Amino acid sequence: MKTLHDLVADKLGQADPAARAALLRIPLENIDRWLANGHTAPHRLEQWREILVRAQLSPEGFAELLELLRDRREAAIHLKIFGPFAGVLTTLERRGAVSEHAYHY
Repeated sequence: MKTLHDLVADKLGQADPAARAALLRIPLENIDRWLANGHTAPHRLEQWREILVRAQLSPEGFAELLELLRDRREAAIHLKIFGPFAGVLTTLERRGAVSEHAYHY
């Protein structure tokens, strides 16, 4: 079963370079806004910032991001709890996943 993070990875992986750049700006803007508002786990958001910047800078960094988004291991799941990807998926994309997987992580 696909999680919302899987769907984010799919969308990023299928995007052309311009769309990918725009999509990667969304979580970075979320991080900036959430930190400015006093997020309770700034260290997790800074981890995400590093991952996202690497994804912008190299194909290897981008591949690492996609792998992390699809990773089901405990450490990845813990980091994804603080994922900054709100706004990457449309309401329609989210709605289908949420109703289909409401009781699955």
